[in-house]
Amino acid sequence: MSKGMKIGCGVLGLLAVAAIALVSWAFGIRNQMVNYDEDVKQKWAQVQSQYQRRFDLIPNLVETVKGYARHERETLEAVIEARSRVGGVTQLDAKDLTPENMAKFQAAQASLSGALQRLMVVVEQYPNLKANENFKQLQDELAGTENRIATERGRYTESVQQYNRYIRQFPQFLLAGIFNFKEQAQFAAEESAQTAPKVQF
Repeated sequence: MSKGMKIGCGVLGLLAVAAIALVSWAFGIRNQMVNYDEDVKQKWAQVQSQYQRRFDLIPNLVETVKGYARHERETLEAVIEARSRVGGVTQLDAKDLTPENMAKFQAAQASLSGALQRLMVVVEQYPNLKANENFKQLQDELAGTENRIATERGRYTESVQQYNRYIRQFPQFLLAGIFNFKEQAQFAAEESAQTAPKVQF
């Protein structure tokens, strides 16, 4: 074998090794993106699970209040209506978490939260209802669910932050587009949360 052929074979061998290393590196990054993406999906599923739990508690809560507060029909109907709006967006798939879909999801959840707050104000007017064991248990479950929602939303936010940061860094952002990995939407504070509440004594 001539010296030129040996050099040519050596160069081809080096190019093959470099190509294999480059492909391995690219798929290593892709696998990490998949891991982060799956973590986001899992955290989103937990958020939905807690919202579903709240959604499922509401009919029992409304029925319990109905027995005591028959003339508070408007408040009860507002809760039922808000719950039905939430029903349309409760099962938002993780792959559909665009900023627009997230805004719709949050608006529906905020409407339901507001209706539930108004319901609790009504409950204050009925001491017998507040003392009812069934109602107290439902109220405790609802409060516990609200805490779990906050916890799961925090975990989701951290997971999305980690994922988004990873796919936006160099060199990952070069491969994110090739492998079709896009930024995930975050929860945003409601507009009402931007203004401090007025407290009057």
